[in-house]
Amino acid sequence: MDNSFEYSYSAKSHREVEEIRRKYVTDENDSYESKLRQLKDLDRSASRKGMIVSISVGTVSTMLLGLGMSCIMVWNDPFFILGIVLGVLGLIGVCASYPLFQHITKKERKRIAPMILKLSEELEKMSS
Repeated sequence: MDNSFEYSYSAKSHREVEEIRRKYVTDENDSYESKLRQLKDLDRSASRKGMIVSISVGTVSTMLLGLGMSCIMVWNDPFFILGIVLGVLGLIGVCASYPLFQHITKKERKRIAPMILKLSEELEKMSS
């Protein structure tokens, strides 16, 4: 009595199966998948702009903070006051980057909310 299990996988045959399957997938299923993809992309895009701005502000502010520290510690006499000013500006920018991210993301979510709600309602109707 042979209780062995045999399995073979071929990328080529898998590709053929997928091509045949695509011929028989209804437009409704394809539409559902594309709308779901669009919904996910919209959701991701809500935070993308805030993330880019916040990282940029944080990076520039960190550089300012470092420059200010260098002015204070390395070039004491001529640039001490300038170093304090740059350091404080850098600290303010670093501290403001996360609230800036939250503000921009909230604004973007408000802007795309009608599109998200419309797509989600369509998807709910399709899945029912």
